[in-house]
Amino acid sequence: MVANVNAMSGSAGMSSASSAALKRVVVAAIIGATIEWYDFFLYGVVAGIVFNKLYFPASDPLVATMLAYTTFAVGFVTRPLGGVIFGHYGDKIGRKTMLVITLMIMGISTFLIGLVPTYAQIGVAAPLLLLALRVLQGIGLGGEWGGAVLMTYEYAPKDQRGYYASFPQVGLAIGLCLASGVVALLSSLLTDAAFLEWGWRVAFLVSGVLVAVGMYIRLTLKETPEFEAIKAKNAESRMPFMDLMKRYPGNVMKGMGARYIDGVFFNIFAVFIISYLTSTVKISRTDALLGVMAAALVMCFFIPLFGRMSDRIGRTRIYFWGSLITAFSAFPAFWLMNNAGGSTLVIWLAIIVPLGILYSAVYGPESALFCDLFDAKVRYSGISFVYQFSGIFASGITPIVATALIKSGDGQPWQVCMYVVFAGVISALSAAWIGRAPRS
Repeated sequence: MVANVNAMSGSAGMSSASSAALKRVVVAAIIGATIEWYDFFLYGVVAGIVFNKLYFPASDPLVATMLAYTTFAVGFVTRPLGGVIFGHYGDKIGRKTMLVITLMIMGISTFLIGLVPTYAQIGVAAPLLLLALRVLQGIGLGGEWGGAVLMTYEYAPKDQRGYYASFPQVGLAIGLCLASGVVALLSSLLTDAAFLEWGWRVAFLVSGVLVAVGMYIRLTLKETPEFEAIKAKNAESRMPFMDLMKRYPGNVMKGMGARYIDGVFFNIFAVFIISYLTSTVKISRTDALLGVMAAALVMCFFIPLFGRMSDRIGRTRIYFWGSLITAFSAFPAFWLMNNAGGSTLVIWLAIIVPLGILYSAVYGPESALFCDLFDAKVRYSGISFVYQFSGIFASGITPIVATALIKSGDGQPWQVCMYVVFAGVISALSAAWIGRAPRS
């Protein structure tokens, strides 16, 4: 990936100094975003297979799973708070400082999750502590995503912003790959009893090492040229969020609508699917995790591909068709999972193609699509609020809704598929709205 970045920098005729600075920014954005998403989605991966047993005991396993997914959703509810807080200071003080702070918040809270005693050890305090740390995770990630995207977007040549802004998105894929991969490795090496007793904790404690590496790299960055120009003129917005809502209310609505399929589809095929495959399709936890990990690995290559295509073909066009095709792929994917005849390879393909390839047509151009909606004075606040606030209903509640729909459908997934298609249509229409209406 770094080689591709160098090649693109050279083709744009950038100076060697600018090219080197852009390369550092891209590497820092990928590594930092990887750590943040590893931390955040590790919770989601473990919620339906560990936390429902150790922190939310209930006579009905379905109820326990839904309670565990509820704390997963809390992280999405608090992300808008982080987006508003760090968006405000990111638009007033700078992007770099906020990136360092958010990484610290995420890293410390994730590390501490690995140390929380179980319900059997300390009673109701256990789920409460878990909930508090999940809140901190959500606040940290709420500010992280916007800063990482802006560093690459505002450093990049204007005709290549879709390509460069897609690299922090790759951090999601790598983070998911690591989260599912580490849990899969621990599941395969340990007995179920050992994994539940202490093995899952190792995945959270590893976060401490990752954060140290990420902090070292991010501290070497400089502020983006676009924001430096605003600072030099003392032209920062006094109240970025209020300014955003006054000048860009329409664009905020468009962005949140476009975001819908991203959150729904990802959380169905990367989070909910693990519990579904183990409880309904009856494959092993390790095989389910490996399927998600393989899809995440494939995604790493397709995200920048679609980001680059968005520079050449148009972001709204890629996003429109990507939303529809990705959404309707849920039907054949679930059909294959339920009719695989015990073939793990077929089940993996049913995850890899829709999540690893088709979903990338949405997630690759998304960051630049949102950045294009706002000017630099309120851009951190704008993209953070759009992405994080919409995540409450697009992402956070999706595993809960999907679990309820499976029960409503007597174990059949077709209601879940219709839910995904509904989200895809909303996002496609929103992308068309972005492309046709003049920006406010």
